[in-house]
Amino acid sequence: MKINTKKPSKQRKLLYNAPYHVRGKIMAAPLSEELREEYGCRSLPIRSGDTVRILRGDYKDYEGRVIRVDRKKYRVYVDGVTREKSDGTTVPVPIHHSKVEIIKLNMDDKWRKRILERKSLEKQKKAEE
Repeated sequence: MKINTKKPSKQRKLLYNAPYHVRGKIMAAPLSEELREEYGCRSLPIRSGDTVRILRGDYKDYEGRVIRVDRKKYRVYVDGVTREKSDGTTVPVPIHHSKVEIIKLNMDDKWRKRILERKSLEKQKKAEE
C-alpha cells in the first residue's frame, strides 16, 4: 500500500486507514547505538518482549520491557509505566512508538533473525557498490 503523496491530509488519512499488517511495519522504533553497530540497521518494528528506553515525556529515561503493542492506537505499553486513577486502580500508560528507543531485542522469533540477516546483507551490498 504505497501511494506517493506529499499532502499532510492524505498522509494522515493513509495512517488512520492503514490495515493492521501495515500498522505493524509503521510502528518501528530506532535502535540504540550498540544495536545499530551490531545488526547494521537503524530501526525495527517494535514487538512485545523488546526492552526499550523512553526518550520523551514524564517517563523520560525509563527502561522497561514492552508488554503490549496496540496497533489500533499506534501505542506501546511498557512494564512499570503506570498511573494511578482517582479510584485507586493503576493503569498502564500508552506511549507512542516514535518516543522510544529499542535497547534490547527479543530474539525468540526465527522470523526476526531472518529480517536482521537480510538487512545486514543489503547494507553490505550497498557498501560494496
